[in-house]
Amino acid sequence: MKKKKILFVFGTRPEAIKMAPLVLKAQENPVFDVKVCVTGQHREMLDQVLNIFNIKTDFDLNLMKPNQTLNNVTVDVVSGLDKILKNESFHCVLVHGDTSTTMASSMTAFHSKIPVAHIEAGLRTHNINSPWPEEMNRRVAGLVSTWHFAPTQKSAENLIREGVSTDKVFVTGNTVIDALSMISTRIDKSSELKDELQSSFKFLDNRKIILVTGHRRENFGDSFLSICKGLKKLALSNENIQIVYPVHLNPNVQKPVNEILSDVSNIFLIDPQEYIPFIYLMKKSFMIITDSGGVQEEAPSLGKPVLVMRSTTERPEALEAGTVKLVGSDGERIFKEATSLLDNQDEYNKMKMTTNPYGDGLACDRILEVLNNEIRI
Repeated sequence: MKKKKILFVFGTRPEAIKMAPLVLKAQENPVFDVKVCVTGQHREMLDQVLNIFNIKTDFDLNLMKPNQTLNNVTVDVVSGLDKILKNESFHCVLVHGDTSTTMASSMTAFHSKIPVAHIEAGLRTHNINSPWPEEMNRRVAGLVSTWHFAPTQKSAENLIREGVSTDKVFVTGNTVIDALSMISTRIDKSSELKDELQSSFKFLDNRKIILVTGHRRENFGDSFLSICKGLKKLALSNENIQIVYPVHLNPNVQKPVNEILSDVSNIFLIDPQEYIPFIYLMKKSFMIITDSGGVQEEAPSLGKPVLVMRSTTERPEALEAGTVKLVGSDGERIFKEATSLLDNQDEYNKMKMTTNPYGDGLACDRILEVLNNEIRI
């Protein structure tokens, strides 16, 4: 039987996490001939995820350079992927989400007349500048995709309103829940892994842990200064908490974070974490303060309230379910909302005990079933 040859293309850590379970499931399926191309838009953090899930790549554009711009990334992805698509024939190119890799890869496949499958399709803020450049990236990917795998019904409705045919939009849940489920189970079942993780975070004690992540371009500058001031006030006002902040490597993050927060005794600035230790920290945390999209999706499955340091979100389902709350980048608001969750058990429980609107861990199975039915060879 002739196999359906599919190419996965991704380049950043979040894409890799969300694509990994799908790659592994596709490789197990005898219907598909699977190839993997990474662009290296993130390098070290991407490689960590590939190692965790034991994914071997077939093509590596290795494009990351110091001080690269978004235009550099776009040009290099188009050029590199174009050569691959000229040398090998594929029945489908799979891209994920809203990165520059996603936008450039989907355009390149479209120019090569290869159908594109867009995983995590249909997220929208309807503001082209927020988040920037992600809103533009996912809209471009949506324009050129043949199959749209929406994580939720709302995402599907966004696509249909934009004119995408209903028979090409599929609600599957989010593959990040599949990945989270795999890793969470691995942690729970391995006492050796648990011991190893505990020894990596010996500074943690019985105080409530607030996990913080922040890396969005839209928050660079004054917004990050305000965020850091709010976190400092929160830590100084609550000796019974530990704020754990894996600090992104970007200098726009490192500089304000280290200048404002490094001398606070109950704030722990640590290196960016690989996926397994990060899931461990999420599981241990009392609440999470973040500007990450993926964390908004993952945390509800672990029963963790999330305060989102953004003014908009393309994930309204979490807002409606009550699992997250938008607090923006205003430090005073971050302080007040976090303090409220620390002090008000009823409010905390309300956010903690909701159902995750982003899936049940079976998204990959649904996506592959659709592709098997839709790809004609």
